[in-house]
Amino acid sequence: MRIDLSDQSVDALAEIISGGSAGGYEPSIGLYRQGWRLKAWFKGVGVPFEIDGASRLSATKTAIHGAIFLDTGNGELLKRIIESAADPRDFIKEPERHATVVEYLNKHLIYDGLKLATAGRTIRLVEIAETAQVTDELLAMAAGIDFDTVSRDLDRALRAAASDPELAVTSACAVVESVCRSILVELERDFPAKQDISSLYRAVRDPLGLDPMKEGLTPDIVNDVKAVLSGLVTSVQSIGSLRTHVGGAHGKEKGFRRIDARIAKLAIHSASAIALFIIETWQHRHPGRVLPLRNEPKKHDQ
Repeated sequence: MRIDLSDQSVDALAEIISGGSAGGYEPSIGLYRQGWRLKAWFKGVGVPFEIDGASRLSATKTAIHGAIFLDTGNGELLKRIIESAADPRDFIKEPERHATVVEYLNKHLIYDGLKLATAGRTIRLVEIAETAQVTDELLAMAAGIDFDTVSRDLDRALRAAASDPELAVTSACAVVESVCRSILVELERDFPAKQDISSLYRAVRDPLGLDPMKEGLTPDIVNDVKAVLSGLVTSVQSIGSLRTHVGGAHGKEKGFRRIDARIAKLAIHSASAIALFIIETWQHRHPGRVLPLRNEPKKHDQ
C-alpha cells in the first residue's frame, strides 16, 4: 500500500499520539503521553524519537516525518504507526474517546485516499479505492457478531488487491468458506469430504433453505429469485475456479501475475456479497442465534 500523508494528516496524527500541547486551551482528542512514554511508543513501532529541547508535539511530528523518510515504499511502517495511534486497547476505559479518535483521523485521511476501518476487535488502515458498500457492510456485520475469521480474511483481501491480486483472490474465497464452516459447526453438520468453496456452499444451501419455493414468494417472481440464486451458485463456482488457477495458495514464481487489481476486487466484492447474503439468511432463519468464532467442527458426544 502506497501512503502519501499530507501535512494536515501528519499534524492530526501527531496530536493523537502525543496528546497535543501541554498548554493547549482545549482538551486533546488523543492520549497525553509524557516524553519518555512517547519514546517507548515510537520504539514499539520501530521509529527513532528524540525530544532534544523541542516540545512533545513538535518532536512527534519530526518522528512521523522521519518514518515517512524511512518507509521503504510499501507503506508498512506508516500503516503500523497510524493503526497503533488508534489501537482500541489504549482506550479500553474510554471507548467513546476511541470512536472520536478514529473519526478525527478519518476526516484527514480521506484526503489521502485512506481510512481506518474496524475489523473484528482491531483497527485496520485501508485504501478507500479498494472498498465498496458491500465490503464495508460485511466488515461491520462481522465486527458486530464478533466474527474475527471473516474480518481477517476480508482485511487481508482488501490489503492485497493492488500489491498481490492472486493472494487477494485466495483470501476472498476464504471469506465465504469461513462463513459456511461456521454455519455447519453451529448446526452440528458434518463438513463435506472436499472443503472447497463450492462444496461448503452446497453443504449449507439446504439447511438454510435457499429455495425460492420456501420463501413464500408470489408465483410471478419465483422464477426470477430462482435465477438470482442460480447466479449465486455460478459466482461461488467461478470464485473457486479463479482461486484454483491464480490463487496465491497454489504457488507461483517470482513476478508471476495473471490478473490485475480489477479482477481481484471483482472477486472480493462478489465474495463479500455472497457471504453477506449467507449471514443475513442465517440471521433470518435463526434470529438471536450466534455463529461461532471458530471454524473447527464440534466434537459430538460419543
